Amino acid sequence: MIVLKQVSKTFGTLTAIDNVSLIFEAGRTHILLGSSGCGKSTLLRLILGLLRPDAGEICVDGTLVNAETRATLVRKMGYVVQEGALYPHLTASRNVTLAAEVQKWSPERIVARRHFLAEMVGLDETTLQRYPVELSGGQRQRVGLMRALMLDPPVLLLDEPLGALDPLVRAELQSQLRTIFTALHKTVILVTHDIREAVIFGDAIILMTAGRVVQQGTFTELVRHPAEAFVTEFLQAQTPPSALKEYL
Repeated sequence: MIVLKQVSKTFGTLTAIDNVSLIFEAGRTHILLGSSGCGKSTLLRLILGLLRPDAGEICVDGTLVNAETRATLVRKMGYVVQEGALYPHLTASRNVTLAAEVQKWSPERIVARRHFLAEMVGLDETTLQRYPVELSGGQRQRVGLMRALMLDPPVLLLDEPLGALDPLVRAELQSQLRTIFTALHKTVILVTHDIREAVIFGDAIILMTAGRVVQQGTFTELVRHPAEAFVTEFLQAQTPPSALKEYL
């Protein structure tokens, strides 16, 4: 479980996170939804300990996230960003296994885990021996997911992982990720501005704007019981009225 208590973060005069309190329950998929600049990616970096809050506290499984605990906590959290952010000088395989090598896993354990993950995301050995520049966007994203899952962390954080992909590849990966999330039962926090992805993945949707949480709930709850006018405006901006009617 991840708990945020009255967390705030500013950058100069800009308030990125405004007194946010949230609970991310273990084993569920949570969607941070909102327009660009609303603070959702900043919130993810605060959970990871990449940024420090100006106020409030963040706890992962009861441990406060700070400079002293970050090194330990980060091993419990896999992190995926657009196109995987892979090391260009390493093969896909080495990108995946590097963390396990640092943890001094045995070669046999590393190979077995890599094979399991490759089968899960649908990559073959030939592809894994290529360098990132030789891979397609969808392949790089799959390698990034494998790397995030290599140490089998209980928490998986994804920052707009499909945003840079073309529609067909994106749809394929959306279906694949949904299957993976269901099978692994991890605590997942996925950042997106895409309502379709929120509906596909989310057990719980957290809609944000201007650094604050506007509403939490299922898509149906957001449609039927909007907390304020912004909720309806945001949903209607991306969703045709005919599609929204089925949730009313």
